[in-house]
Amino acid sequence: MDLELFDQTQDGAQASDLQLIRDLIVLAGKELQLRDDTEVSVTLMNNDDIQKINEQYRGVDRPTDVISFAMHDDDDDDLIVMDDELAAEMPLNLGDIMISVDKVDEQAQFLQHSRERELGYLVVHGFLHLNGYDHLQPADEKAMFQLQRKILDDYGLAK
Repeated sequence: MDLELFDQTQDGAQASDLQLIRDLIVLAGKELQLRDDTEVSVTLMNNDDIQKINEQYRGVDRPTDVISFAMHDDDDDDLIVMDDELAAEMPLNLGDIMISVDKVDEQAQFLQHSRERELGYLVVHGFLHLNGYDHLQPADEKAMFQLQRKILDDYGLAK
């Protein structure tokens, strides 16, 4: 996995947070059997910044914990058509995950589990969204949350 990490927080991200994100993205990529050259970015930010993004792209004027922007989706009508050989040589760019570290802290305290568990949950949750998983229908929610739990448990962040 090719991971780009961006820290837009006011206080600066902890080195342990950045390592946790790297490790979980690699583990989740292996679980989903993604190519080694798969690309994804994760941006850590504060509530004010994620609120602006949430309002701009989702029309919701409040901070949220995680937002995922998939590079491609099933409804993408503007895909570039190329032959299979060329497509196989291009890295797969999944998209971007944005996480509010303020929400990580708030939700960890509220749910009475570790900050690492909450950050891990949001990383994996956002990553699965980039890979086409959702939780709109009960069957889809069950599949997504089971896989999410497996990845977190395998990493050692059991609930």
